[in-house]
Amino acid sequence: MTDNSPARHAALAEQYLSAALLERFRERAAVYDRENRFFDEDLADLKDAGYLRLFVPEELGGGGLNLNEVSKLQQRLATAAPATALAINMHLMCTGVVHAMRERDDHSLDWVLEEAAAGEIFAFGISEPSNDWVLQGSKSTAVPQDDGGYLISGVKIFTSLSPVWTRLIVHGTDASDDTQLVYGFLERDADGITVSDDWDVMGMRASQSRATILKDVRMQPERVARRIPSGRFPDLLTFAITSNFQLLVGSVYAGVAQRALQLAVAGLKARKSAKAGTTYAEVPETRIRLADAHMEYMSVPAQLEAYCRDFDDLADHGAGWPLRLVSARLNASTAARRTAEVALMCTSGSGFGNQHEAGRLFRDATAGLFHPPSADAARPMYAAALLDD
Repeated sequence: MTDNSPARHAALAEQYLSAALLERFRERAAVYDRENRFFDEDLADLKDAGYLRLFVPEELGGGGLNLNEVSKLQQRLATAAPATALAINMHLMCTGVVHAMRERDDHSLDWVLEEAAAGEIFAFGISEPSNDWVLQGSKSTAVPQDDGGYLISGVKIFTSLSPVWTRLIVHGTDASDDTQLVYGFLERDADGITVSDDWDVMGMRASQSRATILKDVRMQPERVARRIPSGRFPDLLTFAITSNFQLLVGSVYAGVAQRALQLAVAGLKARKSAKAGTTYAEVPETRIRLADAHMEYMSVPAQLEAYCRDFDDLADHGAGWPLRLVSARLNASTAARRTAEVALMCTSGSGFGNQHEAGRLFRDATAGLFHPPSADAARPMYAAALLDD
């Protein structure tokens, strides 16, 4: 039986993300944001801690952790360095996908975990401009080659870890049959890869999630993961991608919300009301504002834990899985934006300054608006679950 005790999670937190390490991350986060640069020093520390091997089996030198354990660690990391957590998510998502497939007796991609154990860094190259099909379709093309490989051309956006990834999971429409999608991995040293230098954004700046332009990039035959029909076709690979992506991204925003509440508390305790003659922590209106944010946040880590544990336990929710996964991520990102706004109000004018952590958190939280699917794109799915036969 999996040990889900508080003692187990506390031990993992101390092993991988000690309080001293988190404080270093928090100090550097402000620098990365201000200078709009990649989190090289954070990455080095995470490598040294074995963090990039969380999902790698113990027999390969990894942590052998499950999704719920990694989710809790990502929430903790995001309280200190949201952009670092969001970017590292993409490597963890790739390795988490293969971990999930192994748990379901599919060993076709075990080499991913072996390469992660050897130090390769995996990234996520699925999002494309104006492609709201996301996993179910692609504007990129995959031209089949005689040896079973493909030449991939297209543009992938929001490619986190752009400066350092060495393996990139991508998909493309089969040029020989446009009803089929090809999934697989590209190697960084392949010809035809261009990484954009355009990344001057509002939040999550250290993630350096630049666009990746692919021009006839060779996908080796042994790197082809799947060839599946486009559209709503059930497959273990896309199920594992959806599950890990939604729950781990949600975990980052849960961590942002948690930290925002901490900053809000500190702000109210530090500020004094001349009218009331007390700190704002004693003023009813500000207490109510903080209480509302706290209540909204409380359900977020609970929902993430419930669905992560279901996923780890191989629960069969059938067609109900997308409803659960997407809502967990949307609820977490909504809570992050709302609690970040409350943190700004509770810290008052000081929080509005670019040097204050509350201001950075507010900007980082807005990135949650852009992960697929958006609330607008997801609503038809929830309505159909109740209204359509």
